[in-house]
Amino acid sequence: MNEDLRRAEASVEKLAATRNDRWYPRFHIAPVGGWLNDPNGLCHYNGRYHVYFQHDPYRPTWGLMHWGHVSSADLIQWRREPIAMAPDLAGDRHGVFSGSAVVSEAGELVVYYTGHVWLNGVDRAGGVRQCQMMAVSTDANHFEKRGVVIDTPEGIAQFRDPKVWRQGDSWYLVVGVGARDGSGEIWLYVSDDMVDWRFDRVLYRSTLPGVFMLECPDFFPLGDRWVLVFSPMGAHPDGFERRNVHNVGYVVGHWRPGGDFEVVADHAELDKGGNFYAPQTFLAPDGRRLLLGWMAGGPDQPMPSQQDGWCSQLTVMRELGLTADHTLTMWPIAELDGLRIGTDTVDAFVLDAEESRVIADDLTSGEIGIEIDLAASTAERVGLIVHATTGGDETMIAYDVQTGRVVTDRHRSGAGQRGYRSAAVVGGTLRMRILLDASSVEVFLDGGREAMSSVVFPGDGERRVEVFSEAGTAAITALAVHRIGTIYE
Repeated sequence: MNEDLRRAEASVEKLAATRNDRWYPRFHIAPVGGWLNDPNGLCHYNGRYHVYFQHDPYRPTWGLMHWGHVSSADLIQWRREPIAMAPDLAGDRHGVFSGSAVVSEAGELVVYYTGHVWLNGVDRAGGVRQCQMMAVSTDANHFEKRGVVIDTPEGIAQFRDPKVWRQGDSWYLVVGVGARDGSGEIWLYVSDDMVDWRFDRVLYRSTLPGVFMLECPDFFPLGDRWVLVFSPMGAHPDGFERRNVHNVGYVVGHWRPGGDFEVVADHAELDKGGNFYAPQTFLAPDGRRLLLGWMAGGPDQPMPSQQDGWCSQLTVMRELGLTADHTLTMWPIAELDGLRIGTDTVDAFVLDAEESRVIADDLTSGEIGIEIDLAASTAERVGLIVHATTGGDETMIAYDVQTGRVVTDRHRSGAGQRGYRSAAVVGGTLRMRILLDASSVEVFLDGGREAMSSVVFPGDGERRVEVFSEAGTAAITALAVHRIGTIYE
């Protein structure tokens, strides 16, 4: 381990020694101390799953980016690994930014990442230089950096987040670009040897007003179609859509090497919650396409946990699917069930108008599965109150009959962000799967057609869960509460 990595590890240990765990997650990946953002380098290598992530080990704010690292043999229990990379070359001296991982024909783990440099040596005021760099490992822990493989294009400042995959005998790479005319684009590169890369074409250009950059692109096949996921910067809110500072979109189409990406379903929002950004996918050995996202806010959105010595977490791992109408679905991976340490089920019942019923006295980390027969209900609003404390903090997850949408409402959720987010519901039966951790709420609807991921910071004390009905009755046809243990070995 070089001196830069040793110094980073020592800083994390110091932050961890005084970390306040009141909001620290039990079953979501989070930094031991310091800052976390984008998931990077997701892969399966040498019998283990690896998750790297953007990490500032010196403070719980966005800053000098390293690559943090955890690994797992089964996607259930995770092991904290040493910090994988620190900024120590001329091309990445102000940040080892986001990237991806692939396995070479020689069996090496090869990562591609963005090297970041402040031109004035201090901040963005003097401009930036971003290039794509390469590093190689044989154990997933120790990396040999090979330097720049795609230099900064002339006239381009924002040029980052390479995602690489193999197709036939060639290697392909997509990268996010802030184009010369101020629009957001995704460029495609191709290589025969993983080292020399040639520009192929502009794969996609944003159709959203105001977008000036498409971060964290990911391009992959699902069935007979290809999906392009990206994080547009500068997108304007539009009704229920794109309400966050940071949002994620996707498009669906057809693509073959050497051809254009033919879009058949343009921009849709991937997660409707208050905190979901920079997701990355990878192909598991069994053929599943799995995804992790960053669940928090950017440098311009302070988080209460920063005063506790840490900031941000990743979502649970999700399996992706694609419907006939081009909807990208997300559902918690089956392995998550292996973390359940206790289950309570409730027989079908009907809630009276204005009735509220406690279904868990204290559930800080757990899962709720609920089915509501909307056709047999007369309530104007029906759902759950979660993370409810004796001090009055609570988060509401409810179906609103007037809008036909499920709402995650954080107007009384404790410290941090407020507001609500919502997702449409179709059909006469509402099925919700809700994951609760110490500082998060993830809601999955309709078998994964909709998801809402948000962070919350309730006050101290036990966290009650209630089911309620407003202005009418509610027919609850299925209800189960699962307690979830920790992911760490």
